[in-house]
Amino acid sequence: MLSREVTVVNVVGLHARPATFFIQKANSYKSSIWVGKDDRRVNAKSLLGVLSMGIVKGTVVTLIADGEDEKEALDGLEELVSSGLDHCE
Repeated sequence: MLSREVTVVNVVGLHARPATFFIQKANSYKSSIWVGKDDRRVNAKSLLGVLSMGIVKGTVVTLIADGEDEKEALDGLEELVSSGLDHCE
């Protein structure tokens, strides 16, 4: 199991369309993936779960992956979030 903190930098955070792109990326990996914020953790492959976190611009979240491609999953998701999800807005 690996984890990594990332800061959400896009204008609308992980809301609606950007969250959909994030979830699609998470679902492209075999590993189990979660998003943590404060004392909550949700399945990163669940739109309802991610939206329920209320992740806005500037929020630091913890990405957690467990499985055969966990490093690739964290690398890919961190790159997507760090890019600002510009193509998603």
